[in-house]
Parts: sequence; structure tokens; C-alpha cells
Amino acid sequence: MYQLVSLATAEIEIKKSRFLGQLYPVTTRAEARSLLLNIRTAHPNAVHVCWALICDGDSGLDDDGEPSGTAARPIYNVLVHKQLHNILAVVIRYWGGTKLGAGGLTRAYGQAISDAFKTAELQQVESYCERIFHLQFADESSLRRLCEQHQISIVSADYADTVELRLKLKQQQVQVFEQLASDLLRGSLQIRDPDIC
Repeated sequence: MYQLVSLATAEIEIKKSRFLGQLYPVTTRAEARSLLLNIRTAHPNAVHVCWALICDGDSGLDDDGEPSGTAARPIYNVLVHKQLHNILAVVIRYWGGTKLGAGGLTRAYGQAISDAFKTAELQQVESYCERIFHLQFADESSLRRLCEQHQISIVSADYADTVELRLKLKQQQVQVFEQLASDLLRGSLQIRDPDIC
């Protein structure tokens, strides 16, 4: 998974229509809406402002009056192909006087965003998740040492009849770490994904 570091842009012209491709790093849909409002204000003579958003837990598409599926979908497809998240991709179109047809529009919108990626700086993002470990008091220090050895963060600790440690792990290390912890504590450990009830 990748994310955009900063704004990236490109401009193409097809049959006198100008397509301005813009990529913005965003973290929320509200932030994307605010950017879109500013973009529309900055380009009052544009005939279309089409966009696709992929954000944590949220996404959206808008053809902004272009024939359905000819603008936002090709933009979105480029984002998915590039394995991006937390990104708003916008293409601003200035009418050139010649109709491009559905195929021409699809290619133009996809190309405008693809060209913007040629100047984009991307960084790889590690995926994290949390797990809840239930264990006996006598085993807590052993599990804490194992966490230190594998650079795993302890988010919280709750004490009742047993110890409940909430750990934050890289997605790629979950399976191996769970097995190591289970082996270390001789199976006297319960592990739960907090997102699954």
C-alpha cells in the first residue's frame, strides 16, 4: 500500500479540451470536500471537475456531468492499480469544442491522472492492526520482553482475573508473533482481534 507525499499535477490536451490531473494527499472525506470546493472556486470556467477518493474507510466517485463511468471510474481504476489510499484524484476539464465520445473521455481522464503520477512522490505505508492478548499474571513479563524484542507496541494493559494486553503489530508480522507468543506461554494464551466480536 502506498500514499502520496505531496500534490502532483499534469496537464494534457486532446482535441482542444484541456484536462488538468491533480493528486492530493487527504485523510478524511471532509478534507476532500473542502479541497473540491477550493478547486471549483479556482476554476470557475471549467465544464467538469471529476474526482475519485480513496480514504481510510471511505471512498467516492463523481463524474460531474460527464457520461456515467467515463470520468470518475477511470480515475478510480488508476488509484486502485497503483495501490493507493488516503488520496483525492481530480481532473478538471476545460471544453475544447469537440466531443470525444465515451472511449475518448475514458482514455483522457485516465491519462490525466496517470500523467500526474509521473511527477508524484509516493511512500510505502505499513499496515497495522491490533490484537488483544489474555494471559496469566505470571506470564506478563515474558510477553512484554517478547514485544520489546520484536518492536511491538503495547497500546494498553487492563488487569482483572487475567491480564489483557492490547498490542499494535504490523500486519505482516501478526501470524508469526502470535505463534511465538503461544509457544512461549505454552498455549496458555487467548488472542482476540478487537475488530471481530
